Amino acid sequence: MITDYDLNDIVEMKKEHPCHKSKYWKIIRMGADIKIKCLGCGAAIMFPRSEFERKCKKLIEKADKTE
Repeated sequence: MITDYDLNDIVEMKKEHPCHKSKYWKIIRMGADIKIKCLGCGAAIMFPRSEFERKCKKLIEKADKTE
């Protein structure tokens, strides 16, 4: 479980997306809910924050703060 994540960070979830093209996701929306996008096929999924924190395995890459 990770707690230090921001918009545009790349994360790895515990379960792979059914497309099997990528196991990495990009955070595209944050708030009470968190929306992530599969980097393989582009599908987007929204989770409540508590569920996202439970299902997230690790932080792969932090986003640039300069954007």
